Amino acid sequence: MQPEAIELVPQPLRCEPLDSDPFVLGARPAVLVGDTPDELAVGVLAADLLGRLTGRPVEVRGHGGALRGEDVLVFRLAADAAVPAPASTPAPDREAVTAQSYRLEVGPGRAQVSAPTTAGLVAGFLTFKQLLHAGADGVQRVPAVHVEDVPRYRWRGLSIDVARSFLTLEELKVVTSLMAQYKLNMLHLHLTDDQAWRLEMPSRPRLTREAAEGAVAGGRGGSLTVADLRELTTYAWARGVTIVPEIDLPGHINAALRAYPDLNPDGVAPPRYTGIEVGFSRLTAALPATHGFIQDVLGDMARLTAGPYVHVGGDEVLTMERAEYSELVGAAAQVVRAGGKTVVGWQEIAQMPLEPGTVVQVWDTRPSLAAVRDASRAGARLLMSPASRVYLDMKYDASTEAGLEWAGHVEVRDAYDWEPSTVVEGADPDAVIGVEAAVWSETLHDMDTLLAMLLPRLAAVAEVAWTVPERRSWEGFCARVARQPEFWDRAGFPWHPSAQVEWGGRG
Repeated sequence: MQPEAIELVPQPLRCEPLDSDPFVLGARPAVLVGDTPDELAVGVLAADLLGRLTGRPVEVRGHGGALRGEDVLVFRLAADAAVPAPASTPAPDREAVTAQSYRLEVGPGRAQVSAPTTAGLVAGFLTFKQLLHAGADGVQRVPAVHVEDVPRYRWRGLSIDVARSFLTLEELKVVTSLMAQYKLNMLHLHLTDDQAWRLEMPSRPRLTREAAEGAVAGGRGGSLTVADLRELTTYAWARGVTIVPEIDLPGHINAALRAYPDLNPDGVAPPRYTGIEVGFSRLTAALPATHGFIQDVLGDMARLTAGPYVHVGGDEVLTMERAEYSELVGAAAQVVRAGGKTVVGWQEIAQMPLEPGTVVQVWDTRPSLAAVRDASRAGARLLMSPASRVYLDMKYDASTEAGLEWAGHVEVRDAYDWEPSTVVEGADPDAVIGVEAAVWSETLHDMDTLLAMLLPRLAAVAEVAWTVPERRSWEGFCARVARQPEFWDRAGFPWHPSAQVEWGGRG
């Protein structure tokens, strides 16, 4: 028997097709798990998927519960299943990425995912899910294969701007599921900006009462409740995704100035803003209300966040002296750390002293990055989001209807063919914590437009973040991503048929 070709995105560390019959999702599938709550949660997620494919309930049982004639998917949690981190993984993160590793063995009647942690079990299941394909008879099959896999970077993210144009809880769940398909594990929510404030703050209820309905012209208003955030966090966790919330300050703050006029030097609330210019709004350190506001909203954010990170923004503050900027960002960072969270900020925060471990998100490679380099040498971690590569609201080309062009055009190859460790000249590669795509919503006001901007470029960014350089090639990626529309079409996801990829007649 000729082994079937295996086409996965992102490319695994090792993938060996086996000379054996495939796993067939027949009439009697079952999921077998260990006895911990986390293993059970992974099993329930898998059973839900298999049940929707077969049209009948799928049982989740203990490892000894297989019955004759069943096709079983087994989840095994074991330390000896760990796959060592690749040499190109930054040294501080090798233990963390090893914890996300997995082994997948598929053959007739049985598929087994083994991993040292439940994060690895989820990653292995997502590979199994991607390999499921319907044959001409409509039956779902997975080719016989042995996979050993581990990510290169611990942070593999997507930033979504819900401040300029809102996405509902259900729409964010769709984005989360799409991320999980490609093993992206950090959903960064840009929750506040000049146009609107999108998350309920228990200490500051007027933020959503007075400033949630704003949006850019043509965009949508709305906000998330605390209960919504909890629901999204649970949904994301089950799929291996952590929520990273962002409260952007001391600039990008017009919506808050509207809700709380005492944050303005003249005490007068500014008008609602529906444009797309930046850099005109700011907090004022000398006002009595300012530090209390920072304490309240970031204290709330740290308490509401299940994950380890809170993003404080810090970008594009164009009308503030460095001393005042450092005072306000420093105060924000202190609140976040006091809440037990790690501080994340845009690259502008590198101009001030940072605590070791602070994550600096690099987005603009046009100015000098010497301050970012120096911050990394002092112990900061670098999250790579160069706009010319991974800002997925940039147009594919001049003919793209939606999107912006200030960072140029970003085609699929631009999103794929770059190396994160060389973005900041002179920085230690071990300072890089990962890669994050970003999509800003100035012109993206509905899910169809958003998804067409994400696909296929999000798959390209995911492979940059997951796969070691020696396993990546543009030609190989093109061949594999050309098969992904089978999933996108089945899910009803619009996508952009880039001319750079041969889509089997659709390019």
